[in-house]
Amino acid sequence: MFKKFMQDETGLELSEYAVAAALVALAVITAFTDLGTAIGNRITSLWTAIDPSAGG
Repeated sequence: MFKKFMQDETGLELSEYAVAAALVALAVITAFTDLGTAIGNRITSLWTAIDPSAGG
């Protein structure tokens, strides 16, 4: 019975899609977080260049 269970591949595709979707979501979250940080840093540096008294 255990051997038959281990050889049965039905339903395996759904779990693979779930893992792939989780990895894609993680990559997107990481990319947008890094992008947001970079944009924030750039805006701060531009604001400091425009108004040096802002302190930044």
